[in-house]
Amino acid sequence: MSGSVHIHPSVDSGLKTASANFNGGTLVCKCAQDPVKIRIEGQIAFDHACGCTKCWKPAGSDFSVVAVVGRDKLHVTENENKLQVVDPSAAIQRHACKACGVHMYGRIENKNHPFYGFDFLHPELFQETGWAPPEFAAFVSSVIESGVNPNRMDGIRARLRELKLEPYDCLSPPLMDAIATHVAKASGKLAA
Repeated sequence: MSGSVHIHPSVDSGLKTASANFNGGTLVCKCAQDPVKIRIEGQIAFDHACGCTKCWKPAGSDFSVVAVVGRDKLHVTENENKLQVVDPSAAIQRHACKACGVHMYGRIENKNHPFYGFDFLHPELFQETGWAPPEFAAFVSSVIESGVNPNRMDGIRARLRELKLEPYDCLSPPLMDAIATHVAKASGKLAA
């Protein structure tokens, strides 16, 4: 039906199944020499296709693919000196390689943010296979802000559903619930 709509190279041919024994791996930037390398311990979570305008996307992709790990599970192991924060004013401090431009990880430094403690990453940068596949699509309408013709949106949403990536114009319900719970606890509306 809408297989001619390209979402992201890692999902266009269908979602791959997570390996039961995937225990992390190494993310590598696109530099041919002295690439940035980051070791991830364990499986990723909340993997999703993201249409926002802040995330790094491979050339020709309308969406990025983003997942999270605990910040204690992410370790820069090589060429950390090549990383720079893309936008210091953003909630997610995206660390990109100065040479190739690839966003290697995003970190939230604000301890009051609902997602503090999670680091964001692009799983297609793993050298290894077997990571958890995307579960949903977030900020779908935002691809229009990136220049996608609004007339394409029905086809994009249809393709996302074919791929079993429910399209949302925010985050998935469990993540929106996590944000609301954090806010309610911080305000005293819910017991901490």
